[in-house]
Amino acid sequence: MEEKIFDITIVGGGIVGAATFYKIQQKYPHLKILLLEKEDHLAAHQTGHNSGVIHSGLYYKPGSLKAKNCVKGRHELVDFAKKYDVKHDVCGKVVVAVDESELPFMNKIFENGLANNTEGIEKITGEQIKDIEPHAKGIAGIWVPCTGIIDFVGATERMAELAVKTQPESEVHLSEEFVAINRGETSEIKTNKATYKTKHTIFCGGLQADRLAKKDHVKIKEKVVGFRGDYYELTDEAKHKVRNLIYPVPNPEFPFLGVHFTRMVNGDVECGPNAVFTFKREGYGKTDFDIQDTIDALTYKGTWNLFLKNMKFGIDEYRRAFSKKLFLKTLQRIIPDLTMEDLKPGRSGVRALLLREDGDTRDDFRIEYTDHSIHVLNAPSPAATASLAIGEQIREMSEKQFGLN
Repeated sequence: MEEKIFDITIVGGGIVGAATFYKIQQKYPHLKILLLEKEDHLAAHQTGHNSGVIHSGLYYKPGSLKAKNCVKGRHELVDFAKKYDVKHDVCGKVVVAVDESELPFMNKIFENGLANNTEGIEKITGEQIKDIEPHAKGIAGIWVPCTGIIDFVGATERMAELAVKTQPESEVHLSEEFVAINRGETSEIKTNKATYKTKHTIFCGGLQADRLAKKDHVKIKEKVVGFRGDYYELTDEAKHKVRNLIYPVPNPEFPFLGVHFTRMVNGDVECGPNAVFTFKREGYGKTDFDIQDTIDALTYKGTWNLFLKNMKFGIDEYRRAFSKKLFLKTLQRIIPDLTMEDLKPGRSGVRALLLREDGDTRDDFRIEYTDHSIHVLNAPSPAATASLAIGEQIREMSEKQFGLN
């Protein structure tokens, strides 16, 4: 029997890997593609642990890949969800300014939104905030009607399912971890279970992106450093205090959006996340620890430069991670009538940041290629929203680099 040779192998079964699989397979239905995922299900890490928000494009620098792919990807994602019955709701959100000091940056992100073609946005007053979210309190805000919520895990599974339906000789292998690659005209990919022949390789490894690049002999200066975000949920009795999505005006000095309120597609309401350094890249508990992950992060000067730049914020985030009272105090800035009894512990997620040596986290989406492979090195939020646009970008890159036909 002739040995099967895959045209492309995609390493990583999060939503970016699945969207890439789907996009290439739709354009080239004759290609045999293998999707490898080391966990026993797709969307096991960043995709399955994020806040489920369809981002609007409000926060990203005009002209950046994040801005362009977020807006393009959002439209595609909503169309995809409608067509293939993925749970979602374009419910809108409010960004709330609590005091005067936040107004200049609120105005800046509003201008960003206009430049990024974030449709329907408008500045609103404190009274109008109350009309949309009766329990929220602010002096001014932004209404963002095109923001929504979605089941990202369901979307990921649907993309992979549709790709295999298009080409039955394509395969999805779960519980198979990429170990090594031997390059040749036809390469050999080794996993913890088997060896596969493939012509081309695309790596969408998220939290493991830098390590996968190293295994493929791609040299990058940066390292991935993980940051855990913890959530609380509102109790059933308190859910009425949040109708849809409520965000603060983000602090421009801190590389995260801040604690926000999100109604999920299952009706739950989450509050969070905070953002703390994690001692395990794929660790979702407050005390999770991995010796290699810790050594990698703490022997890298980019980590320490980030700590030094954000010392006060970092200390505050850690205190809040272990104090429900402090977490509540942050939430009460926007919803003053929340109480301790309204909150119950929720889940956690870990976000991969490709950190530069100077500690800068504001890097754009980053995709690099060699003669034989493509690596998605940096795809933080809003990558899930932008996944289909990123998949399209990788498809176009594959055509040029791999000569697909």
